[in-house]
Amino acid sequence: MQTDQKAEYESGSEKQSYDFIVVANRLPVDRVEGDDGELSWRRSPGGLVTAIAPVMQESDGAWVGWHGATDEELEPFENDRIHLIPVPLDEEDLELYYEGFSNSTLWPLYHDVIVPPEFHRTWWDNYKKVNKRFADATARIAAQGATVWVQDYQLQLVPKLLREARPDLRIGFFNHIPFPSPGIFSQLPWRKQILEGLAGADVVGFQRTADASNFLRCMRRYTDRTVKGSLAIPPASPEASGSSPNICRAEAHPISIDTQQVAELAHDPEIIARAKQIRQELGNPKTILLGVDRLDYTKGIRHRLKAYGELLADGDITVGEACLVQVASPSRENVERYQQLKDQVELMVGNLNGEHDTMEHTAIRYLHHSYPMREMIALYLAADIMLVTSLRDGMNLVAKEFVAAHTDDTGMLVLSEFTGAADQLTQSVLVNPHDIDGMKSGIMRALLMDPQDSARRMRRMRRHLRDHDVARWSQTFLSSLALPLPVDTLV
Repeated sequence: MQTDQKAEYESGSEKQSYDFIVVANRLPVDRVEGDDGELSWRRSPGGLVTAIAPVMQESDGAWVGWHGATDEELEPFENDRIHLIPVPLDEEDLELYYEGFSNSTLWPLYHDVIVPPEFHRTWWDNYKKVNKRFADATARIAAQGATVWVQDYQLQLVPKLLREARPDLRIGFFNHIPFPSPGIFSQLPWRKQILEGLAGADVVGFQRTADASNFLRCMRRYTDRTVKGSLAIPPASPEASGSSPNICRAEAHPISIDTQQVAELAHDPEIIARAKQIRQELGNPKTILLGVDRLDYTKGIRHRLKAYGELLADGDITVGEACLVQVASPSRENVERYQQLKDQVELMVGNLNGEHDTMEHTAIRYLHHSYPMREMIALYLAADIMLVTSLRDGMNLVAKEFVAAHTDDTGMLVLSEFTGAADQLTQSVLVNPHDIDGMKSGIMRALLMDPQDSARRMRRMRRHLRDHDVARWSQTFLSSLALPLPVDTLV
């Protein structure tokens, strides 16, 4: 970095510098309006915030991200003992960087091309611009030798940009979604730039070992780096790679949930009473099946509805004896693919209910809403079988929350083998969501499973979640990031 650039960062507008910084597309807060009309901020729900907030509070850290409103610039502020550094986005950024390149190029590409990705140079140009904005905001506030943890696919160029501006930093990156195989990744016109952007990190974390392996295979095929074990090593000459030669390490660090918090909520008398009320409102069926998803084409909601509809048509389950509750929270409603999916799902639900409903009972209770955590725990407790049928999923924390909530060893999880959670929750009923007959068999297996068998399985899965909670995830990643490289790495 040139001297004038260093001076810019050392004398930036933010006077305070931080030893630990998280960089994510969104800040960990939502703006809320009180009864008196006054605006304030509250912590956002979600596993990432739960995992990292305690670390940030202990280290007096900062979080860099967008605050959620366009065409508005805010000064840095503090909430719940976390320093927040807003990065502004305008309407064009939202359209091109977020809805465009992030969610209509990268998201479908990284999820095995379930729908075709779109490749537009204007989207890519804006993605580069916004990533530079995030990197600049971070470089200005980072203390000498600070640890920076960049989050997710929207910011894959930030590690290299930070490395070039601030080679003193320790940089980690975590990819919360799958990473595609080289054959799929090869479609991306800017594949080398993305890989070099990620390689600016000291450690790149993934949900599954297979994702880390895909990343290293792509590094070997599409960059000049040499792959040695888990390391991506740059060419010996700095000039050959065009940037400072840092060694990037790829590792699997599967994210988890706050298991203790979920278990405590599951023992709350009000939540337990609400779970009983939900069953009563559904007509006290013998079996409640539950799906909880963002309304996203990766979640396999249509496949799930098809399998359930065929079970009804075959007479394997009957309305009144069983009911499916499908929560589909709104997602990316400005993107055409998601609008189409919403129409398709609602048409399927309407057709199935029209064909199978009775005057007293409904086949599917479809809820196009988002719910607070307490209501979600009540739904988990009310349900007998959880259906997670993602066609491709980085992890799926809903599956883990359902298991953690059933502290009485009841219930059973039907889980897609294409979720990251399938690597840990091996005692669930694993299914291939593309195989409708296989999924039907899996649902019936869960429904008819001996209670002793299901209790044993749920205990084993819950034990794993107690030992591998979200706090351990963040601690393990940051501990790995702090490790020095082996002395023989470059030999």
